[in-house]
Amino acid sequence: MSDAARIDAQLAAARACLAEVSDSPRLDAELLLCAVLKRPRTHLYTWPEQALDADQLARLHTLLDARAAGHPIAHLLGEREFWGLPLQVTPDTLIPRPETELLVEQALLRLPRNKPLKVADLGTGSGAIALAIASERPEAEVHAVDASLEALKVAEANAERLGLGNVHFHLGSWLAPLAGMQFDLIASNPPYIPEADPHLSQGDVRFEPRSALAAGADGLDDIRQIIHAAPAHLAPGGWLLLEHGYDQREALLALLDEQGWVNVADLDDLAGQPRLAIGRRALVQERKPNG
Repeated sequence: MSDAARIDAQLAAARACLAEVSDSPRLDAELLLCAVLKRPRTHLYTWPEQALDADQLARLHTLLDARAAGHPIAHLLGEREFWGLPLQVTPDTLIPRPETELLVEQALLRLPRNKPLKVADLGTGSGAIALAIASERPEAEVHAVDASLEALKVAEANAERLGLGNVHFHLGSWLAPLAGMQFDLIASNPPYIPEADPHLSQGDVRFEPRSALAAGADGLDDIRQIIHAAPAHLAPGGWLLLEHGYDQREALLALLDEQGWVNVADLDDLAGQPRLAIGRRALVQERKPNG
């Protein structure tokens, strides 16, 4: 086997191949090479002289061609880590993103430990939000909803593989499958991109389900539905947490205020972008005159 088949040579070639199509060519190259070798990233630098065999080279080049064509790294690996949990992802689910961990963090701040709480995750996709909360609050009863049967299958498989038995799955649109149920907290990362947004034809989102991304002319169709329906499914004092787009803060705050939510706030993500709207169902003594 020639020196060109060595790990260090293939790693350098892979980085060069992905330099024009990826924001993180080195990391992508490392992850793809690790997937082929079935070894951790430390192996690449501990054994740089190890040579790939013909089958491994063919597999690596197939993956590199797919990544160069724009296919998301998470789809090529079949997995994405979220909140420290390894989650299976497929083209039927939205790829979990780091900024959504803000929603989990804020949900946990409102969910005391060692209490029999009830939580709903609407549009669960791969199960990222529901499973993160379930892993941190094992005493909570978590209900995960999705309108896609294929996505729900992925989420259920993730829960089973992680041994999280406190999550219940429901097929349907938003709160419709949860009729008659009330929760201490409802969380959602719903579609919020406007239908005509050019970003829908760029980057990873080209390969993700459009139904999990876009929602009407202003991107707020699904958010309006959730804000309208959520009070009937929240216990007094219960919380609603909604992820949204960078330019939708004022619209979300207005929608929550118009419908009588209290303790309304909106938080930035780690990149400093508006990301998370929060509202609370009023207690009787807190209720606004128009609530």
